[in-house]
Amino acid sequence: MNAAYIFDHVRTPRGRGKPDGSLHEATPVHLSATVLTALRERNGLDTRQVDDIVFGVVSGIGEQGGGVPRVAALAAGFDERVAGVQINRFCGSGLEACNMAAAKVVAGGADLVIAGGCESMSRVAMLSDGGAWGVDPAAAFATRYMQLGVCADLLASQHGLSREQVDAFAVESHRRAALATAEGRFDRSLVAVRDVLGDVLLDHDENVRAGCTQDDLAKLRLSFADSGRRVGFDALALARYPQLESIGHVHHAGNSSGIVDGACAVLIGNETAGRAAGLKPRARIRSFVEVGSEPTVMMTGPSVATRKLLQRSGMTLADIDLFEVNEAFAAVPLHYMDSLGVGADRINVNGGAIALGHPLGATGAMLLGTVLDELERTGKGTALVTLCIAVGMGVATVIERV
Repeated sequence: MNAAYIFDHVRTPRGRGKPDGSLHEATPVHLSATVLTALRERNGLDTRQVDDIVFGVVSGIGEQGGGVPRVAALAAGFDERVAGVQINRFCGSGLEACNMAAAKVVAGGADLVIAGGCESMSRVAMLSDGGAWGVDPAAAFATRYMQLGVCADLLASQHGLSREQVDAFAVESHRRAALATAEGRFDRSLVAVRDVLGDVLLDHDENVRAGCTQDDLAKLRLSFADSGRRVGFDALALARYPQLESIGHVHHAGNSSGIVDGACAVLIGNETAGRAAGLKPRARIRSFVEVGSEPTVMMTGPSVATRKLLQRSGMTLADIDLFEVNEAFAAVPLHYMDSLGVGADRINVNGGAIALGHPLGATGAMLLGTVLDELERTGKGTALVTLCIAVGMGVATVIERV
């Protein structure tokens, strides 16, 4: 079988996902076309060589539904024979898109694929497309449907995480992201988004707060305590985990992932196609997995996926130099570190979604690109990327620098 290589990747900045955010006027197609154009131009890519474009898009409705990557490819001037498809595995969609692209290449079903994702959260609100679990009362009751934020608080309660601990993690995420920005660690892969006149809308990540302190976060109101207690999610959680006396609510807007707009694109292919296109491999996608995990707590998928992936790859935690664990909520990476025994010095070394933001369909692919750049910057060899996923799932991928 073929090996799947990463030849290049680009991403937009992450803009605040609100009407006053800098990327609000950029449609999902425009964001996607921006990264596709950049990937083509900086690699001198003959787009006739691209077999498919696989993009993660979570809220696939309205202007973000119905084949964004195909339309964006046409808008970006790609050859009309290039296909496109959008997929939805919730928060894992961007990484799943990369895994699907790699699987196509390994199986010989494609030679060169662009993977990635897009999410304009300021224009298409999260959950605006509904959801099979939350809107089906019979299924929701039978399977103990939970609000995501209450799941994060449940996870924190199970593992004794205090508000001070999750806030401290959030502060460190901002500190690391601010340092990485100041040192230009993201510059190689960051592509400014421009308006129709060519003026720059945004050229930096808009969500990072360099001076964030624990005192600042301590002033923020808890986000999920009311819905947990008043709506009844706490009672559902305690019915599933009766050994807990109560749910200790600790998460708020400051220690949860930022709502942002953004897009990214990763060029993946086999060695022969890369050579024909004049491309130099930067990393090999060594292995990947998708798993189901306990759906009530919902946030343990990354550790489950990591264990399965390492076993499948014949690797151990000691073989991994860097980890990217999506910071959906602060409790997620904290639980990951505790359950696997991985030190903070190897995880999210340039900050994560709490500071940078979480453009749902794009995040996984962004993490893959971020950690590849960091491997090259530091001369390290291997990295593992993982995300928790709604309805109790996880996805993980190991790459090896070439």
